[in-house]
Amino acid sequence: MHWMTTISVWMIPILICFILIYGTAKKIPTYEAFVEGGKEGITMSFSIIPFLVGMLVAISVFRASGALDFIVQFLKPLLQMLHIPAEILPLAIIRPISGTAALGMTSDLISFHGPDSFIGRLAATIQGSTDTTFYVLTVYFGAVGIKKMGDAVKVGLLADLVGIIAAIIVVTLVFGTK
Repeated sequence: MHWMTTISVWMIPILICFILIYGTAKKIPTYEAFVEGGKEGITMSFSIIPFLVGMLVAISVFRASGALDFIVQFLKPLLQMLHIPAEILPLAIIRPISGTAALGMTSDLISFHGPDSFIGRLAATIQGSTDTTFYVLTVYFGAVGIKKMGDAVKVGLLADLVGIIAAIIVVTLVFGTK
């Protein structure tokens, strides 16, 4: 394992040096290209701020309005019938919207139920099996000016649903329900 640590520590400096040497050998003005890329990055950062603010406000309103709690209580009987813990549902709902909020929920679930509990394992697996679909679409599509996201939203949410279902099945098969 010592060699793996050494490789991981040196990988980025070696990659940067390789890019600089390769660019110089190809007679590319590497410093100027770096500065130009930095300018584009700053411009892009400012252009996505309104999209990020809008998404964060929407998340706050969704949680503060009680809509999340209502959905959990409404679906609780169905989840109990399927032997799925209702504590996981808020994570499954928030994960496509916000990675930070989902990570906080996962941390809370693991702290409360324990890392070796069914819920802890399921939360960690859902966290790793799904993506922040709305965040990705908001930031990346907003940055390049794509306005029609309908199909991408559908596919992204379908992928999240498949990830959640797969997580439930795999954790149940590997670890059992309790």
